[in-house]
Amino acid sequence: MRNPLVPFAAIAIIAIIAMISLSYFGVDQAKEAEKGPSTAEMKPEDLFASKGCTGCHGGNLEGGAGPNLTKVGAKLKEEEIKDIAMNGKGQMPGGLANDEEATVLAKWLAEKK
Repeated sequence: MRNPLVPFAAIAIIAIIAMISLSYFGVDQAKEAEKGPSTAEMKPEDLFASKGCTGCHGGNLEGGAGPNLTKVGAKLKEEEIKDIAMNGKGQMPGGLANDEEATVLAKWLAEKK
């Protein structure tokens, strides 16, 4: 006579292996999701909003507490914009964007003429 517990034990072992495997791969996916998209993958408009720039410069770059940026590219070169994004100027504090973020923002804003 066969032992009736053997099929249940086999199913339990398979389930345990599946849980461990899914947990391992799920943890890696959760870590990737926490990182969010890289700066290079983000649209400049989304980066501008995520950095809080819209609070002073407006959602349409129209200004407010900060200057109007709709034609900033006609006034400043890309390098100057990047420097301001990283180091601040006037009432704008520095350190709001790292080098990569400032590069993306400066390139986008320099096109605004």
